[in-house]
Amino acid sequence: MTVEPLNWIKSSYSGGGGSCLEWAPARAAATGAVPVRDSKALDGPVLSFPASAFSSFVAGVKTGEFDEV
Repeated sequence: MTVEPLNWIKSSYSGGGGSCLEWAPARAAATGAVPVRDSKALDGPVLSFPASAFSSFVAGVKTGEFDEV
């Protein structure tokens, strides 16, 4: 089996401040697992989350659930 390279994208909410994460939506759609990495550490670790957990996280960010964290 050949593993295609991940096509990473940054959030459209990234303000250029350097504290960004990237995710690979094509892999998420294909496997149901969302790969996530630190945009400042391109060779660093990649974490994978179940799509449902990542969706909950994104919804929480959009509603301000983590603003005080």
